[in-house]
Amino acid sequence: MIILQRIDQNGLKLNIFLNLSYFISKRISEKGTNSFSGMIHKIAIASIGIGLGIMIISFLILKGFQLKIQEKIISFGGHLQVTKFTLSRSYEEDPISKELALFQDHSDYDYIDHIQEFTNKAVLLKANETVEIAVLKGISERFDKSKFEQNITKGAFPDFTTETYSTEIMISQSKADKLLLEVGDETLLYFIQDPPRVRKMTISGIYETGMEDFDEKIILGDIRLVQHINNWPDSLVGGFEIFLNNFKSADYYQAELEDVVGYELYVEKISDKYAEIFDWLALLKRNVVIFLSLTLFVACFNMISILLILIMERTHMIGVFKALGAANKLIRRIFVFNGMRLIAKGLIVGNIIGITFGILQSKLKFLTLDPKSYYMEFVPIEWNWGIIVLLNALTFVVVSLVLLVPTMIISKISPIKSIRFD
Repeated sequence: MIILQRIDQNGLKLNIFLNLSYFISKRISEKGTNSFSGMIHKIAIASIGIGLGIMIISFLILKGFQLKIQEKIISFGGHLQVTKFTLSRSYEEDPISKELALFQDHSDYDYIDHIQEFTNKAVLLKANETVEIAVLKGISERFDKSKFEQNITKGAFPDFTTETYSTEIMISQSKADKLLLEVGDETLLYFIQDPPRVRKMTISGIYETGMEDFDEKIILGDIRLVQHINNWPDSLVGGFEIFLNNFKSADYYQAELEDVVGYELYVEKISDKYAEIFDWLALLKRNVVIFLSLTLFVACFNMISILLILIMERTHMIGVFKALGAANKLIRRIFVFNGMRLIAKGLIVGNIIGITFGILQSKLKFLTLDPKSYYMEFVPIEWNWGIIVLLNALTFVVVSLVLLVPTMIISKISPIKSIRFD
């Protein structure tokens, strides 16, 4: 090798050193399986594996939380809402004409997936000598039922096929518990206005989101009933809910639609309307990123300690190599390759831990939650293979670079002292 090294200085030297370093690294790894260094290897693999597994699990759960909560909120209000601009803080909106070009020709906007009308009306529910205040959200047959069906626990949507307005409503589980109502029961609906008006309604279904903003306030009914009570013609509604093809671009499309609808109408993002919930999700994401940083730091610290132990154990070997003329760079590569082999094995273990947990939790749902605190009954899992690959790459690159730090000590090892080292 030394002869070849002297003959060719244009790249052959590097190739020889790389192959030789890898070969020696592999041999000392295999020979040390049952020795003290073998136990150190297992600790290193376990350290990397557990760290990566926890990171994968954390991101699977985080994405699950974000997606499930966003789906619940969006199923009620879309990505964007268009209402009449007003300074009033009332739950009821000023009417908008359905002749709005955005509503009639929404297919002209390729970023809009779906649009539906709605109207809100303050009401009182009375049943079994109990009265509850609520907001009747009037919806039509255009309401996207597929996005809301995940929230339904009993029954079905109100029947919108009647010639006049439907006398069916859907209420939340918390309202049903307080009023002692079940699907098929009747209740009185008092409309808060002057003079007050009352209608006898039938419970067609019960939903539950676990989110107080919805469960304690909103009941679903026929928009034609609200139009009738407000003395509005069929052409007037309270507003429009817009579902986008890409929620991540909501800021851009919000600004574009503000120019489309004009100054009299107000376009609001759902993330602004329920800012406290989305802020909570953002806080969760920051916490997970901090946790990721700490886990990587611990993994790097462990690998530095483990590599230092391996170098100390192989001090005699290092001295012999130096006495034979091996350069510090070649010896450092031996230990770097050794460390990278451990990292690769740790990544395999970590993926097995993280992915196995994700599969078991998504199938068995053995980790449960309090719906009042977390808005869902079990820990959600959302598969994102891009993040899993990114976590693997990040862990491998960061920890591999850190391996260069402890190998610097090799250049300070004296051949004579190290050969006599015991």
